[in-house]
Amino acid sequence: MERVPVLKIGDILLVSIQIDMSDQTALALQEDLAERIVEIGAHGVVIDITALDIVDSFVGRMLSTIASISKVLDAETVVVGMRPAVAITLVELGLSLNGIRTALNVERGMKLIAASRENDLGHDEEVKDPEPGQAATSA
Repeated sequence: MERVPVLKIGDILLVSIQIDMSDQTALALQEDLAERIVEIGAHGVVIDITALDIVDSFVGRMLSTIASISKVLDAETVVVGMRPAVAITLVELGLSLNGIRTALNVERGMKLIAASRENDLGHDEEVKDPEPGQAATSA
């Protein structure tokens, strides 16, 4: 059985799907990805589907499942490299890919995850009420 490689770039995992996805390959990818997210503490997953000419309902569901697994493990998923025909097919199939952000290419996808992470970290900081005569500080 073929396996889809999962590459580590900083705290982001890059998955480039270059093969036709069978049921077994998709299940193996989901397991491999979940293990790697936990292993390295990944904050993001970029799935590159540039090589896919067509996406059927199976691949659409697989992408949604991967995004759900990643989210539970505190990693955001971005799908990149979607061709216009693929986007049209997904819409025609009624697959909205909830929880998955998209970007045109890998570079933009990684920037999207980095920006999202920065926003999350900025919002997690608690602002204390200032003492009279002092400025507010972050905890």
